[in-house]
Parts: sequence; structure tokens; C-alpha cells
Amino acid sequence: MSSPGLERPQVVAHAQQALNYTLFDCKWVPRSARLLCLGSAARGTGLLQLYELSGGRLALLREIEKAKPIKCGTFGASSLQQRYLATGDFGGNLNIWNLEAPEMPVYSVKGHKEIINSIDGVGGLGIGEGAPEIVTGSRDGTVKVWDPRQKDTPVANMEPVQGESKRDCWTVAFGNAYNQEERVVCAGYDNGDIKLFDLKTMSLRWETNIKNGVCSVEFDRKDVNMNKLVATSLEGKFHVFDMRTQHPTKGFASVSEKAQKSTIWQVRHLPQNRDIFMTSGGAGSLHLWKYEYPAQRSKKDSEGAEMGVAGSVSLLQNVTLSTQPISSLDWSPDKKGLCVCGAFDQTVRVLIVTKLNKV
Repeated sequence: MSSPGLERPQVVAHAQQALNYTLFDCKWVPRSARLLCLGSAARGTGLLQLYELSGGRLALLREIEKAKPIKCGTFGASSLQQRYLATGDFGGNLNIWNLEAPEMPVYSVKGHKEIINSIDGVGGLGIGEGAPEIVTGSRDGTVKVWDPRQKDTPVANMEPVQGESKRDCWTVAFGNAYNQEERVVCAGYDNGDIKLFDLKTMSLRWETNIKNGVCSVEFDRKDVNMNKLVATSLEGKFHVFDMRTQHPTKGFASVSEKAQKSTIWQVRHLPQNRDIFMTSGGAGSLHLWKYEYPAQRSKKDSEGAEMGVAGSVSLLQNVTLSTQPISSLDWSPDKKGLCVCGAFDQTVRVLIVTKLNKV
């Protein structure tokens, strides 16, 4: 009989590349063996590097320098034919690049007064219904939704109401894009606030506070009826919210897990199995988790209103790769278990997670 330990997924370092600049984000180019590194050069300019994975090494195909450091990027609003990359930079600019001709952006807008910390896209890549849209979250306290077919003005702008102090928005994510009308944006802020904006009704649908700065939020899928949302925080905790049932006063049921002592920088769900997700930590570690649903996902409260029931989370594997925080993480959308991560030790690493079919 084989021991259960042998069936656990293993995280294997496949290739790595040292960089001579600060890496802020890394992304797989859809339908390719290529990846992008986005960051800041020592002299304060922005860098965009395109690598190809061949065998066990990364070959640099192209390096493009831009005026401002690049903080974040997404392919999510672009079609698979185009594969345009949208980026947010330290100057508050949203740019969309054709990587075949990256000298000039195909779309550019000064979206925010300060750095764009986080970006997400939906409606392209065959994922999600409705318009191709990009959401940006900034240090200036605002969250804006852009349709690249409309120049200069956002289609939605979520900002603090009069008299409310502005909070640094650290993370944004689209969800609920399962038909032409429905769509939500979730945003996390430095004071622990999580806000869910409904873009159909243009209103705040739900808010909560997890008591520590929210580093990363992600729905398990953008293109389905809201199912689950994971939010990670500064002090090593993450929260999984069951988004299927919203109680009129209690909101969404959740389970929280203390993963480690330091910041959880990122959460990313496995594209091929939405109940498996990876978190990346301030101590240079990655944790692979599985969410188990409860026997019943909702129950009635004493008043007869439906309320959600949270499931549980189990740790499948963890690995320490670096002495520095792993600040960016992206699964390959095409090859199950292929993953790229970037750390503050100025190294990009390609990993293979094995045995994901067994969990």
C-alpha cells in the first residue's frame, strides 16, 4: 500500500532567472510557453520583459523600457487573438500594449492621481460574458472600471463618499460575469475593508472588514455565478467567503485560516480546478490549499432568511523558495500545474505542481 504522503502534490522548481531590477508582477501569455515580467529599473523607469520557457530555462525574447515603473498587468480584457496586455504604472496610467509592436500603447489614459496598485480584466480570453473591461485600484483611494472602446472616461468610478477618508486600494478583482448584464468588482484596502461593487446596479452590494490590510482578493472564477472569494491579509491570515448566499444582515459566510506569521501577498486559484488555490507569503513560501464544501451550503436562520455555511480549508503542500517575499503569482491558463512567481530577491521562478489530478 502506498503511503498517502506520496499522493500529495509536489511543488517542483523547474526554471529560474535572476533579474537586475525590482519585479512587481509576472504573467503567463495565454496559449504560449511565454511569460512576462513587469517592474522597475534601478533608474526609476519601467521594464517589461518577455521570456520563453524552453526546456528547463528561460530565454529572454524582448525587453521594453517605459517612462514609469510598471506595477501590475492583465490579459483578461483582451481576446485570445489579440492577447493585448493592460498595465498600471506608478504615474497612475493605464496602458494597453500590443506585445508584437510595444513601442506605443494601443490605449492610454491617465486613470489615477497616484500609483495603480492592482488591475484585473474580464470579457476577453473567452472568459466571462459582456464588455471587455479593465478595473484599476489606486493609492488615490478610487477604483475605476474602463472599457477600452471608450476613450478617457471610466464606465464606473468607486470613490470615497463625501467626508469619508480615502483608503489606499491594494487589490481589485472582477467576478459574477456570467451573462451580459451581471458583473461585480471586489476591492480590498489598506485598513482591512473589503467592498463589493455591483456594476449592474452601480451600487455597493456588500462590505466587511477583516481588520488587517487586504493584500489580494480573487474570485475562484470570474465567469460563473459568484461562488467563492478569497481575501489575503497583512498578518498571515486569509478568508474564504462563500458568495452563493448573501444574508440580509450577516452578508456572506466565511472561514479564515492563519497560514503563516507574515503577509500573504497573493492568492491565485488553479484555472482547471476552482477549489484549489495557492497563496504566496512574506517569508518566501508558497502554500497550496484545497477548499472542501460543507454538506449543505446554506441554511435558514430563525427568521427564515437563507444564510450561507462556510466550508473548510486543508493544506495540500507548502514550500519555501526564497528568503524574500513572493509578491506575484500566476498559473498557466493552458497547462495544468504550471506556475510562475516573482520575489523581492529579484528572481522569477517557474514551478510545476504535480499530482493535481489526485486531490
